[in-house]
Amino acid sequence: MRILVTGAAGNLGAFTARHLLEQTPYDLNLLVHRRPLPFDVSRYPRARVFRGDLARAATLTPALEGVDAVVHYAGVLFRPRPERFLPVTNTRWTATLVDAALAAGVRRFLLVSFPHVEGESTPAKPARGGFPAREPSSVHARTRLAAERYLVAACEAGTMTPVILRPGMIYGRGVLMVDAARWLARRRLLAVWPQPTWVHLLALPDYLTCVQAALERPGVAGVYNLGDDGPLTLQEFLDRACARWRCPRPWRLPRWTFYAAAGAVETFATLFGTPSPLTRDFVRIGMASYWGDTRRMKEDLLPRLAYATLDDGVVSL
Repeated sequence: MRILVTGAAGNLGAFTARHLLEQTPYDLNLLVHRRPLPFDVSRYPRARVFRGDLARAATLTPALEGVDAVVHYAGVLFRPRPERFLPVTNTRWTATLVDAALAAGVRRFLLVSFPHVEGESTPAKPARGGFPAREPSSVHARTRLAAERYLVAACEAGTMTPVILRPGMIYGRGVLMVDAARWLARRRLLAVWPQPTWVHLLALPDYLTCVQAALERPGVAGVYNLGDDGPLTLQEFLDRACARWRCPRPWRLPRWTFYAAAGAVETFATLFGTPSPLTRDFVRIGMASYWGDTRRMKEDLLPRLAYATLDDGVVSL
């Protein structure tokens, strides 16, 4: 089997590429745009690197030649005013890739999404893996939901199987958001709002096992919520992570301060052309509780988690 991983130079894309190269016999095509791969690809003779632009369908053809399955990560995150670019990068670019994959005869397409597309969810009222009638509040979630819908509709009349993975918060060493939290915590800069926000965790090794199973197993199709068995809040997660890092627990600040900080970061990034690691839409989606029903994951992808709760996985922080 030959697999194309888009966004292979990104955080989860690179983790996925190395996992598949080290744990499976498959050949990999790694799609990058401007950023180089964060690992030495010469160590992996089964990997080929392609430069492509999701805005230009013709540049994707070489990377898709002979490919059996696609794992799609590529996109844009750290720019100000995401409402201006996410309808293109999250939705239109995905549509371009889906159309090119169909034309190339790809058999399976994995779109990595998130449970926020169903709106607010909790352990008492979990996300069910459907397509909600009501649009979610954040631009990130709305545009990803539109991409999901496009993929499913495009595959209805063809031979390509759509697989949508909606993982919760993936944690582990090297995961970008966790590393950023540790950096802030060690400098007494980490803060969180006091109102409890449910999060659905998933340890990085369990996530990578799910991706591999979604590529390999027959009959896998549709939407899968990915997460562990231990309900907890974002505030509890950060407190326990800080204890693990031997740092004071995060500051508790009013919600409005996070929107104010994000607005300041976006304004600076807009004026000076710098990345924007924090945006108001990031804050909006970060304050939304999410918890998914993982029964389909356990039936089709991962019957037994290696890290069933944070109690098991905290050592990986």
